Amino acid sequence: MSNNGIVIGGVIATAAIIFAIFVSFNSITDNGTGELIVTNGNHAQTAGEITGIGESYDYSLIDIFEKSEESVVRVNVLRGDSEGGMGSGFVFSEDGYVITNQHVVKESKKVTITFLDGESYIGDVIGTDPDLDIAVIKVKPANTYLQPIKIGDSSKLRVGEKIAAIGNPFGLSGSMTAGIVSQIGRLLPQESGYSIPDVIQTDAAINPGNSGGPLINMKGEVVGINTAIQSATGEFSGIGFAVPSNTVKKVVPVLIENGEFKHPWMGISGTDVDPEFAEIRGLKSSKGFLVVSVIEGSPAELAGLKGVTETKEIDGREFALDGDIIISIDGKTVRKISDILIHLQREKSIDDEMILTINRNGEILELVMILEERPR
Repeated sequence: MSNNGIVIGGVIATAAIIFAIFVSFNSITDNGTGELIVTNGNHAQTAGEITGIGESYDYSLIDIFEKSEESVVRVNVLRGDSEGGMGSGFVFSEDGYVITNQHVVKESKKVTITFLDGESYIGDVIGTDPDLDIAVIKVKPANTYLQPIKIGDSSKLRVGEKIAAIGNPFGLSGSMTAGIVSQIGRLLPQESGYSIPDVIQTDAAINPGNSGGPLINMKGEVVGINTAIQSATGEFSGIGFAVPSNTVKKVVPVLIENGEFKHPWMGISGTDVDPEFAEIRGLKSSKGFLVVSVIEGSPAELAGLKGVTETKEIDGREFALDGDIIISIDGKTVRKISDILIHLQREKSIDDEMILTINRNGEILELVMILEERPR
């Protein structure tokens, strides 16, 4: 039955998102075969317009583009003798650090960074995190002034808030699209086998070539890295995803210092509680996360968590008759797996202590777990 579960810091549930297509552009040319369609959908606000929350002010889309365009770069990648790719990135600091997606520079032999002024420089990939799809490139520009974009607080984002994406879709350099925050706290599956937690969903158009570019709020701050789209065709269909800026602020300085980021790990697999399961187990709530299996020698086993040992088939579906149900971590309610993964990403590091409140066959217990490094 453990094959049907979700691994926290391990195998993710493919049902979380049907499919996600990374949006780097696998061509180093600017040529396109389709007709460009241009619409006049300007909903810009005037500079200094009050948002209605305290003394917070918004810029217009025009102002945001003009403030940010010098900081957004084009990332061209050579992977073989002739195979190339292209994505986007943005300046993180004045000393030449540029942020992009890991999948943009994956297996690269040469990375070229091109700025707004047309100057191009060879960059060195100095740090990557495949699990979060973040990479840091170092360039040493001779003639170009580096203008970093301020990194904002993604935890303050609200559904419905206006945002903008800047990048190089289909090789069209310096393109801007706008939309809203469609949802926050999504889980985004990765080829690495781990999901990116706390991801921002947006309806701002994101297409091949946008990968690694900034998602910007109406204060001109980066609130995410444009990373993936959900699409049946490989082109934008109204759903895009961005790694949140608070993850960037936590991970990028470590990548610059060490070249890698080590993630905390629990070592369990399981599945979210649903109404049918709650009824079978006599639970008062359909919230929580059922521990299906515990990895031998993991922090979970050392903490005393127990997985499923007995199941029963009812109406063609197999139900677990035992197994711990995690109902809170560090005093925060667990509704589903995303609450656990987001807490680990936002709040926890290796060797941290975490308090788990569990329901074990009707008895409420507290277990103490010491987090360890996620295995590869």
